[in-house]
Amino acid sequence: MKTLIELGKKVDELARAVIGAAIEVHRQLGPGFLEGIYEEALCLELADAGISFERQKEIGVAYKARMVGKHRLDLLVGGQLVVELKTVEELADIHKAQVISYLKTTRLQLGLLINFNVPMLRNGIQRVVYTNDSDAMAPGAPDIKAELGVLGVLAV
Repeated sequence: MKTLIELGKKVDELARAVIGAAIEVHRQLGPGFLEGIYEEALCLELADAGISFERQKEIGVAYKARMVGKHRLDLLVGGQLVVELKTVEELADIHKAQVISYLKTTRLQLGLLINFNVPMLRNGIQRVVYTNDSDAMAPGAPDIKAELGVLGVLAV
């Protein structure tokens, strides 16, 4: 597993900034709205902070080196951080798998999964780290390892 230090200082700083912005959005709005409301508010916070992002970023999905479709990321921050927003009762394994698929497709290593439908936002944030160690393996047989965990105390 790569540590946050190995991921790079810039992507870690982006993650901290997004978490801080998401906490501010949640502090102002609280839980209970649809995902689009939180996405709009988070984009306002990021723009106000001067953080570059792409909203509803379209990405191509390949299968055996052929394009089979397109998908949209909620946010791509600084070209390095995938941010997936949810407003669900509880994050499920499929939500984490979704972020891992986005990371694999974009060849990025860090994603944030943020569920705004919680009383305390720190309980709704998960970092997802994807590493692809397939360089040492045969083509077509990637070794996917993901570090999934709920964030504890945030220093924002």
